[in-house]
Amino acid sequence: KKGSKPIPPVPGSIRRETIHNASARTGRSHSVTSHSDTALSSIQGRVRKVGKSQTNRSLHDNTRRLKRPSQLRLISDSDDSGSEISSDRRVIRQKVDQEDRRPRIRYLRRQTASPEDGNRRFQMVHAAHIASMNRPSKYKLAFPHDTGGTTVEVQYPSAPDGEMYGNQGSLRDGSPYLTSCSFDLVEPSQSDDFKPLDDITETLEVIVTHYMQGLDASKFTDDSHGLLRRLKRAREKKDGLLYTSIMREWNEAITRMKQNGLFTDVLDKMDWLDLSLIERILTQTYVRTVSPRVSTLRQYENGTDNVYGELLPKFASEIFRITGLRPDHVFVDLGSGVGNVVLQAALEAGCESWGCEIMENACLLAELQEQELKARCRLWGLFSGSINLRRGDFLETNAIHEALRRADVVLVNNQAFTPELNDRLTNQFLDLKEGCQIVSLKSFVPTGHKINSRNLNSAYNVLGVVERRYFSACVSWTDAGGSYFVSTKDSSRLRRFAEKNLGRD
Repeated sequence: KKGSKPIPPVPGSIRRETIHNASARTGRSHSVTSHSDTALSSIQGRVRKVGKSQTNRSLHDNTRRLKRPSQLRLISDSDDSGSEISSDRRVIRQKVDQEDRRPRIRYLRRQTASPEDGNRRFQMVHAAHIASMNRPSKYKLAFPHDTGGTTVEVQYPSAPDGEMYGNQGSLRDGSPYLTSCSFDLVEPSQSDDFKPLDDITETLEVIVTHYMQGLDASKFTDDSHGLLRRLKRAREKKDGLLYTSIMREWNEAITRMKQNGLFTDVLDKMDWLDLSLIERILTQTYVRTVSPRVSTLRQYENGTDNVYGELLPKFASEIFRITGLRPDHVFVDLGSGVGNVVLQAALEAGCESWGCEIMENACLLAELQEQELKARCRLWGLFSGSINLRRGDFLETNAIHEALRRADVVLVNNQAFTPELNDRLTNQFLDLKEGCQIVSLKSFVPTGHKINSRNLNSAYNVLGVVERRYFSACVSWTDAGGSYFVSTKDSSRLRRFAEKNLGRD
């Protein structure tokens, strides 16, 4: 209906169930002739050797640091015309509110593994490691009159008491065992470097927004005398003593709230994570691990199959929504880069999340991100799904093959893949289970492809494809929008054709 709220697409499981029930009502049998069974067996039994899992097109000049994207803009589902990818595609729409599509079976609060776990200090990358006066060429004092280089501590909703803070040394020496972030009060000389004071402000705002729901937060949010407002004034006045005093007030208040179990109660009532909270955690993770080493992602030889590009959080979140990714699902990212989407799937959906990458530098950063995200989840008191990162060619890695057989959602950033590589990868999808959804930036099925008696052995015949649009600020290599494709493994398409037409040929 024009002017109404966009209607999210029905998950693949609902579409298949609807088609199955319709067939049952009409009395149509899904059994097919021996010819169609033979055709399907021959397709699924074909073995093809596949070459490298990357492409020869370079995107390295457009590699960017992960920035906090603007608020999520949902991709429209209101276009009834759709794509011309598949001639017999069925689109069954159902008026389901977006809120009702979020999984309700997930438990978000992190549980301690043992009695001593709650008091055990853990390793994390401290903000002072990447922004301090140890790097005078990149940073300067935020409060010039405080010649001692004042530091502050930031308490999080789920960190135990007794954290250490201060100038903790260099990032290269490894992180100390800390339970909070400590910041040298500095600001960057260049606008695109990490901004510690902005990081503090954004973290406090997210905590107030999402961890004080149902609580009286006026002492933090009041426009005249709230803590956040006073902290902003202290920064504008360049008053370091006042700034650190207000931060001590914050830490005392957060400590009392933790001791009273208020954050535990809030977390127990949560059954989904807002994108702004997800972005805050992912951004903290990224800037402490990837950003200081982002130049290593450009170190490769021209003409090779190794490229790098990122899908940004709001795009990944939209993919999870469209595919209905749930905590009991398996997610696989083929060519996972530094692991951004793998980590986000585990955090946002709580699912079993897999990724495979062939570039060594990207693999190293992905592993650093995995470690840091686990520490961040402890700070924020959140539970994530399992994260499984593998190095190597995803077409030759046994663990990935096994994960693909169980996968519910597969992501392939094939923006720069050659047609030959896409075809080879398509053959791997024959082993996917029925209903598995494959999200890609290029379609694996040629435009206008139709099943006929001459192409029964084609892997295209078991994929139904829907084209969608993403908008600006969704990918790292361009600010422009573009298309992406959701393919669903559906062998019944080939069976229906064989049942109806194969005998005539």
